[in-house]
Amino acid sequence: MSFAVTLPDGSKKEFNEPVSVKELASSIATSLGKAAVGAKINGTVKPLDYVVDQDVEAAIITDKDEEGLDILRATAAFLFEAVVKREYDNIRLGQHEASEDGFFVDTDKENQIKVSELPKLEKAMQKAIKNGEKIEYTTMDKSELEGLFKDDPFKLDLLKNEADEVAVYKLGDFVDFGFEALLPNTGKIKQFKLLSVAGAYWMGKSSNPMLQRIFGTAFFKAADLEADLKRREEIKERDHRTIGRDLDLFFVDPKVGAGLPYWLPKGATIRRVIERYIIDKEVADGYKHVYTPVLMNLDAYKTSGHWAHYRDDMFPPMDMGDGEMLELRPMNCPSHIQIYKHHIRSYRDLPLRIAELGMMHRYEKSGALSGLQRVREMTLNDGHTFVELDQVQEEFAKVLKLIMDVYKDFDITDYYFRLSYRDPKNTDKYFANDEMWERSQKMLKAAMDDLGLDYVEAEGEAAFYGPKLDIQTKTALGNDETMSTIQLDFMLPERFGLTYVGKDGEEHRPVMIHRGIVGTMERFIAYLIEIYKGAFPTWLAPVQAEIIPVNLDAHSEYAKKVEEELNKRGFRAEVDNRNEKLGYKIRESQTQKVPYTLVLGDDEMNAGNVNVRPYGTEDQITMSLDEFINKIDADVKSYSREK
Repeated sequence: MSFAVTLPDGSKKEFNEPVSVKELASSIATSLGKAAVGAKINGTVKPLDYVVDQDVEAAIITDKDEEGLDILRATAAFLFEAVVKREYDNIRLGQHEASEDGFFVDTDKENQIKVSELPKLEKAMQKAIKNGEKIEYTTMDKSELEGLFKDDPFKLDLLKNEADEVAVYKLGDFVDFGFEALLPNTGKIKQFKLLSVAGAYWMGKSSNPMLQRIFGTAFFKAADLEADLKRREEIKERDHRTIGRDLDLFFVDPKVGAGLPYWLPKGATIRRVIERYIIDKEVADGYKHVYTPVLMNLDAYKTSGHWAHYRDDMFPPMDMGDGEMLELRPMNCPSHIQIYKHHIRSYRDLPLRIAELGMMHRYEKSGALSGLQRVREMTLNDGHTFVELDQVQEEFAKVLKLIMDVYKDFDITDYYFRLSYRDPKNTDKYFANDEMWERSQKMLKAAMDDLGLDYVEAEGEAAFYGPKLDIQTKTALGNDETMSTIQLDFMLPERFGLTYVGKDGEEHRPVMIHRGIVGTMERFIAYLIEIYKGAFPTWLAPVQAEIIPVNLDAHSEYAKKVEEELNKRGFRAEVDNRNEKLGYKIRESQTQKVPYTLVLGDDEMNAGNVNVRPYGTEDQITMSLDEFINKIDADVKSYSREK
């Protein structure tokens, strides 16, 4: 027997007998053998004790590689499974996964694991790590595994997708499958932490049983684990769901509708301020604002292509009983097309800019829903401009300027531009018209080049009907997210037969530009909550000034007068009339992150002054009420930016 192993640099190593991945690594270099944690064999990750006995391509994986971290985390997940099986005889195991964010294991038992039990399970894992227990890689017949898991319906369900011979790992008497590669013994797990407990529907379907998902993470170095735990703590502090609850902004109750947010008065105030701001900006920029129904005849979405491309993300059509099928709209484009078609259009009408805060519905799976970021009902800051061909680049620049102006007012600075093109090989996702795609992609690129802006190009990120500019932001949690888009569309005007009468008196086809300035209200406000950590700038804060009388009997009347004067000037102020201690009420105002706390006692009342305590500082500044009104007015008008 002889075979060759081709290495990443193209060189080959010849062998006359089977060789393990560990032996292969050592044959390349002794240091590589020590650092190896696995290998990619013909593109598939394999463990150190996997045996190679034929011609293959191989790349050794070390603890410096991303795949190495995945192997470590998968090993930690496997050890956790083995430990919970030892601790709880009646526990059943579901899915497991290792990723860039750690690992998770789904479990099920009569009394679910409590967060308070995680330290005990960590100790049991640490004991196994200290003992350096062997993890054995082997294969077993599928039928044998079915017998082994006869009392575990979740494992039996997973086994349906396995071949007759299944790769498994053993730790003592414990056996499991579904892992690509694990470390050869528990002693190789250096640093780990069990993090949290959550519910997870089996296979992500709400009709299936709810299991318990245990999250954890693992690293090769203690410093990396410590940094990750600090990062996670920062995420907790910025989590818009937690802040939204603490500041009483919104709630989502699965009992009355998963993924359907209820906006409480304070959250509704923030949203209303943003909506008014956006509408005013767009109207000033030449947009005609409209209202269109959230329901539309299904045929419109068949014409647009949404039904063919996004059917799985749309709610089931409603049969009205007379042959009419109505659909909750997933996009606003066909609605704005109807506005365009309602009148005969001339070249003099173009560019025609139509905008709407349009409510849409998406059929998101229960397991994907998350606070305001992933919802089933959303309101998009949507707009569509219909232009002549030679107006495209000028209008593109105009839209981009509007986006940049909005970003400035919200103090959004961490973003980059991405030109999103089609993948020409993906004929299922993108409609077939090579000429249109080449033309529109060149136009988009030329517009960016003319503006002198840097951008990255991404194949396969376009909408099904045309290329787009995506403005990608970094969230407070470090995630890359699309905030704004500008899309060129030659397809929908063709499909809906849109025309305008040109200077020559003939009918011509307009180009349609889709654009979203800040995306959906839901996702944008979630983004702002996390960026600001709930401490909204004065112009956005639901309560801009909290007024606290030192003595309810002596100072409430003056506090009411200050409140009325501020509210009359258009500011959002309220008096704290609760029968609580002064210190408590001041701390509560800080906890609620109110920009200005006004404390009113005898001195303030007698002089017509206010004692101002800005949020996040120890400052106490006494000034006249008129001076404070000028201060807060300047703060609001400057969008709370420092002069």
